[in-house]
Amino acid sequence: MQRRTFINRSSSAALALAITPTFFIQEDTEYSILELMGKEDIELYGKDINLRKEAHDAFVEMKKAAYKDGIDLKIVSSYRSYDRQEAIFERKFLKYTDDDGMNPTDAIDKIIEYSTIPGTSRHHWGTDIDVVDGYRKVEGDVLVPHKYEGEGPYVDFKKWMDENSETYGFFLVYTDEAKRRGFKYEPWHYSYAPLSIPMLEQFRSKNIASILIREDFYGAENFTMNFLRSYLQNNILDINRNLL
Repeated sequence: MQRRTFINRSSSAALALAITPTFFIQEDTEYSILELMGKEDIELYGKDINLRKEAHDAFVEMKKAAYKDGIDLKIVSSYRSYDRQEAIFERKFLKYTDDDGMNPTDAIDKIIEYSTIPGTSRHHWGTDIDVVDGYRKVEGDVLVPHKYEGEGPYVDFKKWMDENSETYGFFLVYTDEAKRRGFKYEPWHYSYAPLSIPMLEQFRSKNIASILIREDFYGAENFTMNFLRSYLQNNILDINRNLL
């Protein structure tokens, strides 16, 4: 295939409990389009955390609180650059088309059940995490919904996060609401709302579709403006309402 040229728990919790999602939108930093798309380096904090400082500090406080309750919050993925997201997208596209024989459109639809188009991932912002309970020894892929349900290994983790994560500013992004469209339910993906809400607001103000249509990676040649507008509306914006 030819490639086209292209944050002591009591104090922090007391503060967080006094904040409702409405008041999260206080961040007045301006973010460049390159930064929002993961194409510009940002300052990240914490070994194996890799988040913006405010998000890092909040996560550390949440992690301390979870430890006390027998949960080890372990980040599987946090910041991800454009190039890293591009590699993920391309690997899946080539697998589905070359190895599995899917047509390009079906391959892209399959990819965006869980993976973003490069330049549109919330992981580009240094605010979002895929997180599990590190105390649980789990074989195979840990980021599958059934492991967070029923008798799954991460049921206690999920219950703890449901009861506590918002106290520290972290909200589940892709909920299991029946009418939600776009990306499938991800019980492991949380976003630090005080930063990600204003970042999303700025991101959605850009003409992202017109940028993506000109990107150069395997599969991008199959994008149309109608597809990209639908993707942005359904996959990027149909999320937990507390994050809008």
